[in-house]
Amino acid sequence: MAEGRRRALLTPTDVRRLLSRYGLAPRKAHGQNFVVDANTVRKVVRDAEIVSGQTVWEIGPGLGSLTLALREAGALVVAVEIDAGMVAALREVISDDDGVAIVHADALTVDLAAILPDEPVPLVANLPYSTATALVLRALLSGRCARALVMVQKEVGQRWAATVGNASYSAVSVKLAALADITVVGPVSRRAFHPVPGVDSVTVRMLPRPWRHAVDREALFGLVQAGFAQRRKRLRNALAAGGHRPVDVEAALVAVARDPGSRAEELDLDAWAALAEWLGRP
Repeated sequence: MAEGRRRALLTPTDVRRLLSRYGLAPRKAHGQNFVVDANTVRKVVRDAEIVSGQTVWEIGPGLGSLTLALREAGALVVAVEIDAGMVAALREVISDDDGVAIVHADALTVDLAAILPDEPVPLVANLPYSTATALVLRALLSGRCARALVMVQKEVGQRWAATVGNASYSAVSVKLAALADITVVGPVSRRAFHPVPGVDSVTVRMLPRPWRHAVDREALFGLVQAGFAQRRKRLRNALAAGGHRPVDVEAALVAVARDPGSRAEELDLDAWAALAEWLGRP
């Protein structure tokens, strides 16, 4: 079992000094806003229900505030960081702590089998705004994620968790619902970050669940994407680009007990799965 290492978490002054020492600046392309509030990172670790000795996958640790809080809880951390400058600074922050494995790689393409244990592990992260959705989809589809607790832009988190009837409901809402139970846990003030972003954030919990529908999940994703690509159109017209005749879409909607004039935003996950299965029949 790993013993938690109690050390001071990074303050805003620490972050500015590290950035200056390594000649770094937060990069918008990587969505870099570093958590500098100790209460915030400790709350994230508590909400993630991390236990001592547990291996945790962290994406984009930046300068290591969340990494230090995970170590404080006794976690063994596999931290995947794309930015070479941040990797150098992170190694200074982590120092000789052999409970942290720093992987310099893109979390969207790195070989997860090579860096993570065979069994699924928790994912805990402060996700970059620009790639957050792609990262969580990859994590959940990989089968390597036991559960996730992530910080993300409020707007994005609300979209992830949205259901039918919510203005934020979108294709990604359906895709993530097909992979996990998604819950917005709580707010994170923009003041918890350096530099202070122009938006607030939230923490989001994801609990993976098995796929119980007969249709292939990838086929479902393709249909959902096509339907929401022209969300103002009725599905009989929106799905024509995918080769489905309007008459067939209408018949399929009736067969799954839906209005033949339905739009994408009116179907929940079960309805989408039933529609995809019906349209995929020979």
